[in-house]
Amino acid sequence: MTEQELFSFVRELGYEDLTQATDQYSVWDCYSKSSNIYVELKCRRTHYDKLLIEESKFDRLVKAAADKGMIPVYICSTPNGVWAFNLAGAELVWLDQEMPTTTDFENTNKKIKSVSYLDIHEGLQLA
Repeated sequence: MTEQELFSFVRELGYEDLTQATDQYSVWDCYSKSSNIYVELKCRRTHYDKLLIEESKFDRLVKAAADKGMIPVYICSTPNGVWAFNLAGAELVWLDQEMPTTTDFENTNKKIKSVSYLDIHEGLQLA
């Protein structure tokens, strides 16, 4: 599933006013005013029961949502389904791990990133 397909899927779930960010470097991917949510979308090619989220992305999304009085939501697809997580008030354990600097680009360098994992059993399965 691509991010555009995931966006369309979420929109079809009843979020008709779901709007994509116009800046590709935005700290959020889309939002719904009627549902009061800021959303980060992520598509994984492999299924994991614990889905990775970077602390820097988490922090920026939570702050941006709070600044607008909205709820930060992380939605992640894998080959086995789609899960949503309400990040408001989430208390995650952060770990420093060596990760690729970027995903799906030519830069194969690695760097230490602070990450956490969201258990799919604690999320809302959408598909």
